[in-house]
Amino acid sequence: MDWDKLRIFHAVADAGSLTHAGDTLHLSQSAVSRQIRALEESLNTTLFHRHARGLILTEQGELLFDATIAMIKRIDAATARIRDSEEEVFGKLRVTTTHGFGVLWLAPRLTKLYEKYPELNIDLMLEERVLDLPMREADVAIRMKEPSQADLIRKRLMSIRMRLYASPQYLEAHGEPKALADMKAHRLICQNPNSAQVASGKALVQELLTYELPATLTVNNYFGVLQAVISNLGIGVLPDYIIEDFPNVVRVLPAVESVEVPVFLAYPEELRQSKRVAAFRDFVQEEIMAHRRQVRAMGDD
Repeated sequence: MDWDKLRIFHAVADAGSLTHAGDTLHLSQSAVSRQIRALEESLNTTLFHRHARGLILTEQGELLFDATIAMIKRIDAATARIRDSEEEVFGKLRVTTTHGFGVLWLAPRLTKLYEKYPELNIDLMLEERVLDLPMREADVAIRMKEPSQADLIRKRLMSIRMRLYASPQYLEAHGEPKALADMKAHRLICQNPNSAQVASGKALVQELLTYELPATLTVNNYFGVLQAVISNLGIGVLPDYIIEDFPNVVRVLPAVESVEVPVFLAYPEELRQSKRVAAFRDFVQEEIMAHRRQVRAMGDD
């Protein structure tokens, strides 16, 4: 089967439009249309339903699109391994982690990585959904649980806990709770228990919601919770790794916290020799060590 035709078919299926695919491929709409028609004739089938709003894959088209997705991922993996045989650290690295960790901890530290490797291109994908690393949906993952997928190299980076925090201004205005029962005088800021989050954080929120709280504010990510806390709206449930970068946030009810949450870095076995992955892994480990030293120093003050 002609690879050029498959490449053009994949672009059309992905874009849902001959025109948009042509723009991506730098081909005219008529040239793209001819290639699709020739592919359909060679397969003796119809790959797209055509209508005014664009193109929709037929059942046969869906089968072929699944195959081209797998082919492109394999080619991308081979390309990555070829590039990683070079001595220099450069090119694209797709990193996935949660919204909270990515926004509050990782992104603010990437300046150091780029200073060391200016030709590295990080594609930071923040979502709670666990991406499929063996299928190369991402190259590296930092997750709040040990990955269960096979054929992954995994390393435990650190452990975190969910704790209660508030701004000094809020506590000055509303008083500081001395026991959980005192939460009935405070607004709780947290992730909605039904939103995607680590199980320990969800369990802590559910426990807090059993008390007679006067009001709550729920947000679907920790960045939103943090913004509400530093805006003096109430007492928030946040991961403990935020304290280094937000030293003015005050921990309340020190005895209240979630169980320990392990943080793992993982990547596919086939990227074991990747210099980009190694550079990112080493950078994260160095930053974790610096983070631990900073936290210890803050505790000694």
